[in-house]
Amino acid sequence: MVNFDELRAQIAQEFKEVETLDVLNELRIQYLGKKGKIADLMKQMKDVAKEEKREFGQAVNQLKAETSALLEEKKKELEAKALEEKLASETIDLTLPGRKPSHGNLNPLHLIEQELEDLFIGLGYQVIEGDEVVDDLYCFERANIPKDHPARDMQDSLYLDPAHLLRTHTTAIQMKVLEEQAPNPIKVVCPGKVYRRDDDDATHSHQFMQMEGLVIGPHVPLSDLKGTLEFFARKMFGQEREIRFRPSFFPFTEPSVEVDVSCHMCGGKGCPTCKGTGWIEILGAGEVNPKVLEMAGYDPNKVNGFAFGIGIERVAMLKYGIDDIRHFYTNDKRFNETFDRMD
Repeated sequence: MVNFDELRAQIAQEFKEVETLDVLNELRIQYLGKKGKIADLMKQMKDVAKEEKREFGQAVNQLKAETSALLEEKKKELEAKALEEKLASETIDLTLPGRKPSHGNLNPLHLIEQELEDLFIGLGYQVIEGDEVVDDLYCFERANIPKDHPARDMQDSLYLDPAHLLRTHTTAIQMKVLEEQAPNPIKVVCPGKVYRRDDDDATHSHQFMQMEGLVIGPHVPLSDLKGTLEFFARKMFGQEREIRFRPSFFPFTEPSVEVDVSCHMCGGKGCPTCKGTGWIEILGAGEVNPKVLEMAGYDPNKVNGFAFGIGIERVAMLKYGIDDIRHFYTNDKRFNETFDRMD
C-alpha cells in the first residue's frame, strides 16, 4: 500500500529546494508527466482490492491536485525572482554621465560666412544673394571685362551655353544690384559660391566662396573703404591688427588696391606664416570704375563708391590655422566637429 503522507512530504520538500525554472520543469515531468510517478500510481489501480479502489483513486487525485498547486506556486515564485534579478542587472546608474547625442556642426566656411554677415549687417549693409548660373553680361561685360580682355583668361570657363556660365565671382550679383537700384545709393554685401577652371591643390580649388561688398553714394572716399576694412580685420583677427593698401589692378575698380593685414601669428615681426614680411594678403578692393557706374545707369559725376572682395576660405584658413583648402570640401565629420562654435 502506498504511503501517501510520506510521498506528499517528499514532493513538498523537493519543490521547496528547487531554485531554477529548469529544475522545476524536470520535477513537473517526474511527477505530473504522462510517464511520471503519479501516472504510475493510477496504473496500480488494477492491483488494488475492489473495496479500496475508491479511497485509493481519491488519494491519487488529491496528490495530483496538491502537486499541481505546489508547481504553480513555485513557478510564480521563481518567475518573480528571475524578473527581479533581470531588473537589477538592467538598472540604469543615474550617477554616470549621460551620452550627449550628436547635434552636427556647421562647416567652418558657413561659420565665417555667418560671422561676416553679422559684422556687415551691424555696419548697415544689406545681404544680397543671387543665382549661381549667370549671364555673361553681368559676370563680365558690366564689370568692365569685355570678351577680348586678358582678365578673362583665368575666369572665362564653365559655360552652360555661349551666354550662360557658373559665376566666377559674386561681382555678378553686384552688377545686377547696380542696374536695379540706379540711381539710388547702395550698401550691400553679396556672399556665395563661385567656380573657376583651376587645378585643386592646398591653396586653390575649382570652387570656393566669396563675399563682395559694394557701397555707392554721393561722396564715398577711399578713406571710408580703409576704415571699413580695418574694422573687418580687427573683428576677424584681433584688435591689434593693422591693414595696408598696395596698388593693384582690377577692371571694375579704379584706383584698385590689394589689402594686407598684419600677421596675427607674429604681430608683424615676421614668421613662416607671413613668409617673414609681417603681412598677409587677404583681399582686393578699390573705388568703383566710373565706366561700371555709367553702364548701370549712374552718373559718375554725382556718385561714386567702393567695392571689395573677401575670400571666405582665405579668412577661415588664416583664422583657424587650416593648411589645406581641400579640407573644407572632403565631408570629413571629424574636421567639422573641430568647429563647434564661432570664436
